[in-house]
Amino acid sequence: MPYAAPAVTAGAVPPAPGSAAAALRHPFDTLRWLWPAYVTPGQPGRPTTQRELRWIYAAWLGAFLLKMLGSSWDVSWHFRWLRDDLAPPHLLNTAGTAVVVALVLFHGYTGYGVDRRALRLMQAGTATFLVAVPVDIVNHRINGLDITSWSPSHALLYLGTALLLVGVVRGWWLYAAPGRVRDVVALGLWLFAVENVLFPNQHQEYGVLSLQAYQAGRTTAEPQLLDFAAAQGQTPAMFMLPVPAWVHPAWLLCAGLLSLVVARRVTDLRWAATAIAGTYLAYRAAMWLGLVALDFPPSVLPLALLAGAVVVDLAVTRRLPGWLAAPLVAGATYAAGAGLDAIGFLPPWDWRAEVVLATAGAFTLLWAAVDAAARRRWPATWPAPVEPGREADEEVPALSATGGAPTR
Repeated sequence: MPYAAPAVTAGAVPPAPGSAAAALRHPFDTLRWLWPAYVTPGQPGRPTTQRELRWIYAAWLGAFLLKMLGSSWDVSWHFRWLRDDLAPPHLLNTAGTAVVVALVLFHGYTGYGVDRRALRLMQAGTATFLVAVPVDIVNHRINGLDITSWSPSHALLYLGTALLLVGVVRGWWLYAAPGRVRDVVALGLWLFAVENVLFPNQHQEYGVLSLQAYQAGRTTAEPQLLDFAAAQGQTPAMFMLPVPAWVHPAWLLCAGLLSLVVARRVTDLRWAATAIAGTYLAYRAAMWLGLVALDFPPSVLPLALLAGAVVVDLAVTRRLPGWLAAPLVAGATYAAGAGLDAIGFLPPWDWRAEVVLATAGAFTLLWAAVDAAARRRWPATWPAPVEPGREADEEVPALSATGGAPTR
């Protein structure tokens, strides 16, 4: 049976804030109410009301929003300034990470809003991210500025965030009642997941315009940044576009659009991929306006993502197999990329036929692998909660029609 916390006497718990605004205006009073009322020991799968669940996962959305804002600003920052551990983008990202750590500790101690598997994914992702932070700092201390998004220490940060997001998506989808709120929050969480996956590509998206500005004699980089690159023996082109031209489209397809395929399949919402891609691009456009207004370097936007996302939704809706759908998505994405390239709004892409075919082929194999995985037993059992003491391969109870605790 799910864990039930002992009842707390009414006199022991201060009254709850009357509204969210009241809670924010009086944070210490809110904490005095929250701690005895909710921060009590429990096991994963503890009964959680829908209102409580929405508050918990609203905090998750806020944490990921802080992290996304900080990381987006960080890319532009590093195309202007030398690295600084206490730079404002880092502090903003750190604030989001602090909320993440607090939420994972809350889930682990109380058992609210998660099953055992979701909690383990959250803990593994947080641990990976926290290990990656000092590794990245040591890397910078030894090797100096590491501007590229493709370094091993940065990859650990993305991996940790990805594992964390899988756990959060699972926890929400398990216990939220079916309906519009569940769908909207799920799409929001998938938006953060896709942003995390696509984040490395921003290096080329900023680098192409920064290099053009440098070559035109109106560089957006501070002299100390250019001096540092020269001291490392790098040309501006090597520094601003350090990876081969095939990387950007390959990652856009095989990571970005593949994650949209998974989001579409998991949520089963008709235009999920298009909605996520469109919202991501709208966010990037808003950040573009804000950063340019603050005199930070601009970037091109990966608008080809939207063309691929539309075809993903159409293909999944029509139940096309991956081996047929993937080449169509790749073709639409490359066609949109060609149009963007014609107007100078695209990072360098390798347009050789053998490279394009290899990228499309890899994407097709990955989509076929998603199809093969979906035909196995685990996709049917993955949405069911794993309770303490129950092995993962045992039969698990199904969720009730209204979400929350499992039925028997």
